[in-house]
Amino acid sequence: MAWGESKTWMAGTENQALYQDLLDEATAAPANNAKRKKVVHPSEMPWELARQGLLKHLLNEKMNTRMESVDAYMQIIPPGSHSGKHRHLAEECLYVLEGRGYDLHQDCDVEITDTYHWKAQDEVKRYEWEAGDVIYIPPNTVHQHFNADPDRPVRLISAINRIYEKFGLNDLEQVEDAPEYKPGVVLTKELVAELINKKAQ
Repeated sequence: MAWGESKTWMAGTENQALYQDLLDEATAAPANNAKRKKVVHPSEMPWELARQGLLKHLLNEKMNTRMESVDAYMQIIPPGSHSGKHRHLAEECLYVLEGRGYDLHQDCDVEITDTYHWKAQDEVKRYEWEAGDVIYIPPNTVHQHFNADPDRPVRLISAINRIYEKFGLNDLEQVEDAPEYKPGVVLTKELVAELINKKAQ
């Protein structure tokens, strides 16, 4: 052969039908998608008492819905309380359904080489919000949501793009837990109601 590298690229005996797998997946996709939910009813939306706070998942990759690119949840913050504090590489937006409060944001200095490093800047920025507002969380920003009303809960709808996860950049780090968080708690309707109406001590 004329190609000087032929002895190198001719090496190996492993066979694998990777392209055929792609064709098979594409062929099966319509039937598989037909089994996935286009409408998700409240009874099918799981509750979670997470380190970030009290969440009702609306769309999630593990919920067998047709949504391919976005995860969304409703977060309820009890009167006078706050969410956990976390940071993720993906940008996020939150719609304020009810209540009023504020966010604390810290930008991060990031270095991506063979490894990934981030460091929160010293400046903490405060942003006030109320029902009807949209909160934007820039990529890689440490952030936390605070309910400024001592008598009423806050409800937020969070939407975040899954594309970072698909690119291997699902960088999510919890910096501080929500006050209501307790590991292993199974939420019931009664416990959710109790948490929502619990006033800050």
